[in-house]
Amino acid sequence: MKALCRILTNSPCRVIIFFFLVPIHISLVGADAFDTLTIQKEINGHRPLFDCPQCIDKKEQANTSSVTAGSHQVEKDIDIIVTYTDTSGAIRQRGVKDINKQPHKPSVPVHPTKLRRQALRQERRDRRTAELIQIGEKRDIQMQEAAIERAKNFDIHVKAKYSIWRREYESPNSDSTVKLMRDQIIMAKAYASIAKAKNATGIYDSLIKHSKRSQQAIGEATYDSELNPSAVDRAKEMGHILSLAKDQFYDCILMARKLRVMLQSTESNVEEVKKKSASLTQLAAKTVPKPLHCLPLVLTTDYFLLSEKEKNFPESKNLEDPNLYHYAIFSDNVLATSVVVNSTVLHAKEPEKHVFHIVTDKLNFAAMKMWFLVNPPGKSTIQVQNVDDFTWLNASYCPVLRQLESSRMKEYYFKAHQTSTLTAGSDNLKYRNPKYLSMLNHLRFYLPQVYPKLEKILFLDDDIVVQKDLTPLWGVDLGGMVNGAVETCKESFHRFDKYLNFSNPKISDNFDPYACGWAFGMNMFDLIEWKKRDITGIYHGWQNMNEERTLWKLGTLPPGLITFYNLTHPLERSWHVLGLGYDPALNQSEIKNAAVVHYNGNYKPWLDLAIAKYRSYWSRYVKFDNPYLQLCNINSFMLS
Repeated sequence: MKALCRILTNSPCRVIIFFFLVPIHISLVGADAFDTLTIQKEINGHRPLFDCPQCIDKKEQANTSSVTAGSHQVEKDIDIIVTYTDTSGAIRQRGVKDINKQPHKPSVPVHPTKLRRQALRQERRDRRTAELIQIGEKRDIQMQEAAIERAKNFDIHVKAKYSIWRREYESPNSDSTVKLMRDQIIMAKAYASIAKAKNATGIYDSLIKHSKRSQQAIGEATYDSELNPSAVDRAKEMGHILSLAKDQFYDCILMARKLRVMLQSTESNVEEVKKKSASLTQLAAKTVPKPLHCLPLVLTTDYFLLSEKEKNFPESKNLEDPNLYHYAIFSDNVLATSVVVNSTVLHAKEPEKHVFHIVTDKLNFAAMKMWFLVNPPGKSTIQVQNVDDFTWLNASYCPVLRQLESSRMKEYYFKAHQTSTLTAGSDNLKYRNPKYLSMLNHLRFYLPQVYPKLEKILFLDDDIVVQKDLTPLWGVDLGGMVNGAVETCKESFHRFDKYLNFSNPKISDNFDPYACGWAFGMNMFDLIEWKKRDITGIYHGWQNMNEERTLWKLGTLPPGLITFYNLTHPLERSWHVLGLGYDPALNQSEIKNAAVVHYNGNYKPWLDLAIAKYRSYWSRYVKFDNPYLQLCNINSFMLS
């Protein structure tokens, strides 16, 4: 160190060393300052040290002032090169570009036309906003007025019944009092039984008396708001007497046994009522109302007053013309058949090309013919035949006719008349419907024999209504199939196992139990394919095997499913909507959009059993102004 001081005291050497160390010192100081400035900029750019906006503004002003205070004011983007010596003594250079300075963008003047368009757009927006506000205010006023009108119609005397929700969304406790009183009656009966067994006549009489009073208070009420005002008092009185009975007779095991007996008795009663209901429904379904019984009698009387010439329809070549649209209707119901024909002709675009082939039995032949002689179907062609005139349809040719005439079949049909109670023969009552005893029901399997010169024919039941033109059905390609029908299977319903006995190997070996069923009622039959495949022969074969009714019971649908198995082309569901004769929960839009609606089931539209909301689809095609209908008192009030 002393040596160094002596060297420094030498003035020439001191000058040289001074000039040598100063650049090094300046470079090191400049490098350190640059590194510090760079790091500080990165910190300031990515993570501000000031939280509030005022602090950030102050920081930016400080940075600006520090740069301005330098030796040179930077006006343009420049490259700065810094030379320094690192700690190891090596000389390094580093360059940086000032990127904080953004190029100045000169302002572009806006064209006056663009300014006008912008002003017009803004004007349209303002005008549309004002219109929407005005419309909204009008609708609010209308809603308020409608709400006031509805409020005026409310019955303020009925409590707890009005709600903004529909009936099914009412409070779940709205029938709590009704349920409580019914439960009290059940408990009173149980305690009364125990009291009677223990000779407690006083408590027994009180329980019976209060049970009757509670039952009278409930009446037919299903909701608390429908109860009599005295119902709450009756419930309190019943609660008091039940409390006394519980104190005297309560025994858990005994009470459980008594309730179990009551439950079994109630279940037995319910089953008995169900059987009686089914029997009465079947009986009502096959009973002809007096006005409908009057109609064929009056028509038959007038028919036999006609001359032989007047009894015949005009001769027509249309009956055997395969180029026309032919319908087959097999029925003994004059009024129902007239509705089928009227509804079909009304919706036909070319009614003169439609031909109706009606076959009825000997009893109703004169009435059916007289009706259409007096009420011809416009320009369409009509033919009425008697099934008894088909001499080829005899027991030697037709197995089902032979079976219907057998003594065993008659016993099966009519043995319910030998029973002592209504429900004893209810199991077979369904199959004792007269339609199962008529060959009209089985004539559908002999269409080529009845109409040998036709190629296609549309089969219609007498309990259907046509709502659209059916002409496009003749253009449907059946793809080599014989039968065109609408399938009826929904999930597991209406499949083959519902109609056939799959415990019999003749059925289980030949058919799929989950195959989809289809419906008779509106069926397009290709009679050419029918003859090629000998469909009638297949039907005869299975009827002979089912002589003991081991494959299926009775009816025409089970043998139809077997005969046309793998020979049925599914039609669109909109062609044929079923269930109007038994299902009150059908989709109304499907009914309205259907080409054909079918009242299959017991609730036919001409019976009192009919489902009221479906009856109008049928009654609108009844000619209530017809003299015969008026004479038999068949009017819109009867069928409304």
